[in-house]
Amino acid sequence: MTFGKIVALDVGDVRIGIAVCDEMRLIASPHSVYRRVGFGPDVKHISALCGQLGTRDVLCGLPRNMDGTEGFQARKVRALAEQLQAAGLNVFFQDERLTTVTAERALVEGGMHRQERRGTVDKVAAAVILQQYLDTLRNQG
Repeated sequence: MTFGKIVALDVGDVRIGIAVCDEMRLIASPHSVYRRVGFGPDVKHISALCGQLGTRDVLCGLPRNMDGTEGFQARKVRALAEQLQAAGLNVFFQDERLTTVTAERALVEGGMHRQERRGTVDKVAAAVILQQYLDTLRNQG
């Protein structure tokens, strides 16, 4: 089994939700929300964050259609992933269908108001994506 932190991204057009896991790859935690500027600054920010956290492993949530096919948004995520790989990062993908819905539901159940959720849901969705990935790794191992 491999150890070390993983940075997970929930990539949107305006924001990127960011989550990170512990060194043992057991628990995902929301980290931050990054407001997108463009490929260059976005990659620089993510690379710097990975450097601070001591990892080169990045998990991107891949938005698939309900039938499993990849659409326009998935191509955008793959384009960012290519830039991250060119910057020397190891990029993996996780199906992110319904993760934002799961994150939103958890925040509502936690009593968070709509305005607060807007700034939080992206990083919580990234944590949901990462936790699903970690659970899959553990179940396979």
